[in-house]
Amino acid sequence: MDDIALARVLHVLAVVLWIGGVSMATTVALPAVRRGVFGPDRLRVFEAFEGRFVWQARGAVILAGLTGFYMVERLDLWDRFADIHFWWMHAMVCVWTLFALLLFIGEPFILHRIFPKWVARNPEQAFSFLHRVHVVLLVLSYITIFGAVAGSHGWLLL
Repeated sequence: MDDIALARVLHVLAVVLWIGGVSMATTVALPAVRRGVFGPDRLRVFEAFEGRFVWQARGAVILAGLTGFYMVERLDLWDRFADIHFWWMHAMVCVWTLFALLLFIGEPFILHRIFPKWVARNPEQAFSFLHRVHVVLLVLSYITIFGAVAGSHGWLLL
């Protein structure tokens, strides 16, 4: 296996783990937490799920970023960022940046300081907002994955 094939394999594996986890959190875990399926202490349950997945997500985001950058540099794909036909390249960078900021800055420095207080004041509103944010992130991720797979196989939508 050559270096580009290995980079692609690791890149796809990282995206599957990362976005698959976001999908599971958004469509299964958060709705169950919001309904109180796991008991009345929804914050404790959310933190149990989130605490176990956040390190997996961080690792996957780092791996996706490193392998993505490696492939762009190694294959000299920088000119694609100047061509609208490769919109999905911009989308990948934007989604990656958004998640990197959320996972490495937003989650530890904002979510853990503000969210528990918000849940104490208004748990319905807090969990509803958190769920909506996850839905938006998941939809953006799915659009990006669709565009990236289609585009990398020659199907340029524009």
